[in-house]
Amino acid sequence: MSLIFSALIPVFALILIGYFFKRIKFPSHEFWPQADNLTYYILMPALLIFELSNASLESQNSFGFILSALLAIFFTMIVLMIVNKIKTTNPNAFTSVIQGGIRFNTYVFLALSGAIFGNEGLILSAILLTFTIPFINILCITIFALYIGNDKLNFLYLLKSIVTNPLIVACVIGGGINFLGIQLPLVLNNTLEILSKAALPMGLLSVGFGLVIKEIKDSKTELFISSFAKHIILPFFIFILGKYFELNDLMLSILILFAILPTASSSFILARQLGGDIGLMSSIITVQTLVSALFIIIFLKIFV
Repeated sequence: MSLIFSALIPVFALILIGYFFKRIKFPSHEFWPQADNLTYYILMPALLIFELSNASLESQNSFGFILSALLAIFFTMIVLMIVNKIKTTNPNAFTSVIQGGIRFNTYVFLALSGAIFGNEGLILSAILLTFTIPFINILCITIFALYIGNDKLNFLYLLKSIVTNPLIVACVIGGGINFLGIQLPLVLNNTLEILSKAALPMGLLSVGFGLVIKEIKDSKTELFISSFAKHIILPFFIFILGKYFELNDLMLSILILFAILPTASSSFILARQLGGDIGLMSSIITVQTLVSALFIIIFLKIFV
């Protein structure tokens, strides 16, 4: 029970505060998209570089940990594709169903893993990000290509989506600094530390600003299927694979947490750019963000 108050409630309180700020237009509607850019391109990369460059990675046996996540994501996508064969969905809507079923919110993930599992949990989560973000990008863009056939979608677009992603770049830089044994200058290291402390609070406020509760579509089959895949099917595959690879309790717990999180707010951007169903995508993001609190409480009761 104490973890619910010390870890879960502060995270979701910041999300709700962000939504409250949106409702009262504080400080302005123009402020929050720019604040989200600051978080995404500066603060979050600073956090990842700082944590990974200063981490003790030698003791991390990450192969089964990473492979469990990648396989579970892939299997969940295949299940959704089979369901779509049985009950065909509009192609634009189906791309949003897929994104809702396999993407995850980085801000919420890092905030909760750090609050629940401490620095070691944060490091493992950052390692997971390095591999899952590009993998999910590849899968989602492939789905757009298969079901919508947008002319934008080619190898160069895919490559650009990976090499220009600031979170992937930050993980590679931080991991590279650590691997090469480079000691960052004290001034730079302390600057990164200060910036990193602002990353998660700003990120969570931005998540709240992105909620669109009044646009939730009632009785939408696609909304249910996507959320069921995200909160039930993906965690199921994660758990089975984690047990198969004999992961330790910490790694398995972080993977389960990763699996039950709401989908990423950035899913809306990809849907808008490549022709997905943006109304459905907004609904999926909002519903999963709110419903995930229940699944996280269950997770805390069982795995922590």
